[in-house]
Amino acid sequence: MTDSIKFIDLFAGIGGFRLAFEKAGYHCVYSCEINEACQKVYYQNFGDLPEKDVTTLDIQNIPNHDVLTAGFPCQPFSISGKRNGFKDTRGTLFFHLCKIIEIKKPQVIVLENVKHLLHLDRGKVLETILYSLEDLGYSVSYQVLNSKDFNLPQNRERVIIIGTLNRTFNFDLIQKQLSTPSLEKFLDKEGNFEYLKHEEYTLIEHPKPQASGLIFVGYRNKNIWKTGIRPNTEHLSRVHRQPNRIYSVKGVHPTLPSQETSGRFFIYIPEENAVRKLTLDECYRIMGFPDNFKRHPSIVECYKQIGNSVCIPMIQEFAVQIKQQNLLD
Repeated sequence: MTDSIKFIDLFAGIGGFRLAFEKAGYHCVYSCEINEACQKVYYQNFGDLPEKDVTTLDIQNIPNHDVLTAGFPCQPFSISGKRNGFKDTRGTLFFHLCKIIEIKKPQVIVLENVKHLLHLDRGKVLETILYSLEDLGYSVSYQVLNSKDFNLPQNRERVIIIGTLNRTFNFDLIQKQLSTPSLEKFLDKEGNFEYLKHEEYTLIEHPKPQASGLIFVGYRNKNIWKTGIRPNTEHLSRVHRQPNRIYSVKGVHPTLPSQETSGRFFIYIPEENAVRKLTLDECYRIMGFPDNFKRHPSIVECYKQIGNSVCIPMIQEFAVQIKQQNLLD
């Protein structure tokens, strides 16, 4: 492992980007994360306490670096339509990110966000982000990628934006897996599992695998909305409300949400003909985190933190490709 390629970890969360880039041989020289619960977990695992607020940083004190990574939150922009570059993003966190880029000029920028970013304000938010980085001298490309293509059993789509000062990043060279692993290979063999009683859920007949890799097999028998529901269609309301859905471990898991109350954690195990909740260990595992990763003592915080993190193998592939595509001097 070489420490010669330096990167900074902004909007760092619990350190998903750092884990991925360090696995690829990069050296982290700086981190920033405003959430105190995430800061504590970050410090436990890396021995560094991130700076708190990106809006108050003294940019001159940020060490020089080759790569800037950021899982930045997406705030609404006040877009003038005048194509003023990153000036159009004033008042947002992205503007402060651009100020760091303008002054420190990293050779490569790697940004990650939810797929919904593409559709905000009819695509104008993404357009402003791309133009802002181009305005700062970068060649910019982006693509939506799915963690299930990187050896993880989770249908999780995220947009990755790459900015480079040299040649343009080529997404076609990204190494994807030809087959998607099933969730059952990532499950704990034993533990204090939380099973549903048979009367608490309903299985459907003849479930079929979806193109996404999900296998929808049933739903929890929870209270449902009755207002506005046509007579004799209550079961459809139950089925279509995402948090109530149950998926087979023979397929993949839906995107892990950042809140446990959002549901989508119950899985069907055919061999047992039983439904149980995904364990926290399993949640971290299907995001690519190592089993020895130190976590927050609060279970609620753990669900929030892992749901907001990045899939390690996907980000690691970008770290590898930055080297292989000779994007650094």
